[in-house]
Amino acid sequence: EVQLQASGGGLVQAGGSLRLSCTVSGFTLENYALGWFRRAPVNERKGVSCIGAEDGSTMYRDSVKGRFTISVDFAKNMVFLQMNNLKPEDTGVYYCAAGWRGSNWRDCDEYDYDYKGQGTQVTVSS
Repeated sequence: EVQLQASGGGLVQAGGSLRLSCTVSGFTLENYALGWFRRAPVNERKGVSCIGAEDGSTMYRDSVKGRFTISVDFAKNMVFLQMNNLKPEDTGVYYCAAGWRGSNWRDCDEYDYDYKGQGTQVTVSS
């Protein structure tokens, strides 16, 4: 059984930082693109950030470029999202996704991922 468990969310003031972690079990992350998505307050099909499998290239939603950084630790089978200079509009439930099977990982499309976790709540106060 594949499980994705996100953690690291919380309540933070605007301008603050959080580091989200996603622990994946039952599925090896190598050779597959990975992504972070948000429900705010409904699911957003376009991801916050995705990372490719071949060379670790990354893509980010325009609204988070320069503030968020996605990374992967293959040895630990974990995915991370470093979130800096947070804004109230970043509020939402963040979850990670694995098992990409699409045609272009840079689309960062939730529909292209087979496995998604429950998520962790991020609340940014103004």
